[in-house]
Amino acid sequence: MIIDSLTNIEFYEAINPDIYAGLVFIKNADPEIALGEYPLTEKAKAVVMEYETQIKNDFGYEAHRHVIDVQYCIKNQERIPWSNLKRLTPHTEYNEQKDATFYSMIEPQGEVVIGNDIFAVFFPEDAHAPVYCAKEPGYIKKIVIKVKV
Repeated sequence: MIIDSLTNIEFYEAINPDIYAGLVFIKNADPEIALGEYPLTEKAKAVVMEYETQIKNDFGYEAHRHVIDVQYCIKNQERIPWSNLKRLTPHTEYNEQKDATFYSMIEPQGEVVIGNDIFAVFFPEDAHAPVYCAKEPGYIKKIVIKVKV
């Protein structure tokens, strides 16, 4: 897992061009960008979504086998607890179509608050629990970069 500032995105150009393309998209995105999917590279796309954050989510942690998630809120903030998969017990079967397995919620190994220049990168071994409010429940607009691995 990576937690970093958008001011450091040039560092990622040499590490992974698909993650870098996603970070450039995030940095240049207008907060009024339309909801939906935006292709970026052969391996990466951006998904723009909005929803109401909550005190807790109803599904626990999620993890993906075939994508890296780069997550950033372009309107407001979201708190995302995270944990390594080895600590967790799945409560759903792997859904190949959605590339997701959901895991029971336990004490996280850490949390990140995304938005206000801070983004997070979740690798396949990084289970993450989105939808949590940073302070109070409320509206967020978020960009998730999906990078195929």
